[in-house]
Amino acid sequence: METMVKRTYEGLFLVDSAEAAADWNKVTGAIEKILSRSEAEVVSLRKWDDRRLAYDINKKSRGTYILAYFNCDPDRIGSMERDVQLSEKVIRVLILRTDRMTAEMMDKLTPAMVESAAAEARAAEAAAAAEAKAAEVAAAAEAKAAEVAAAAEAKAAEEEAKAAEVEAGPEESEDTKPEDSPPAESDDVKPEDSSPEVSADEAPGDFESAESVESVEPGEPEAAEGSDDKE
Repeated sequence: METMVKRTYEGLFLVDSAEAAADWNKVTGAIEKILSRSEAEVVSLRKWDDRRLAYDINKKSRGTYILAYFNCDPDRIGSMERDVQLSEKVIRVLILRTDRMTAEMMDKLTPAMVESAAAEARAAEAAAAAEAKAAEVAAAAEAKAAEVAAAAEAKAAEEEAKAAEVEAGPEESEDTKPEDSPPAESDDVKPEDSSPEVSADEAPGDFESAESVESVEPGEPEAAEGSDDKE
């Protein structure tokens, strides 16, 4: 009895893009059913790309390619291809033997995966930009509100200061009223003599000299006249 040896294969299944977009699980389920009927062991199954067809097939202008790696008996590949021809979900299939393909090569990103990653990156970038814009707008609004509040507080403080000044105005005027100044001296008032009055008792010497002048005898001037005649 010969032992069955399974080989590794790469199968590229073509399905209608509209059906794949409408119900992905249903389309992939149809492919898995075909593989299981041929006793194939599925290694991986994922979307390869969505492209426009070179020519219409079954009146379909666009198709979605699904890439599958599986281990299968070489004698069952023919029956698998016949099942694809009879399938209502799978339009075409291309099966290649890939014994030398490594696991890393099988896990290589497909064009659809690259595009999906790029789309996710763009979406994340757009979301981050929108979030940053929203944060900027919110910060500007907060700053404007704070500015308006500060201006309102300043105006209120200024009005309170003015009101307090108005209330304190009459009191300050009474408190700061100048004291009555002494009356100015009249021009008619003569200044008092600054020299002290001297009484006769306080200055006897002066009065004695005056009396001595008055007591000069009248004969002295005559003697003087006689001397002039003698000359």
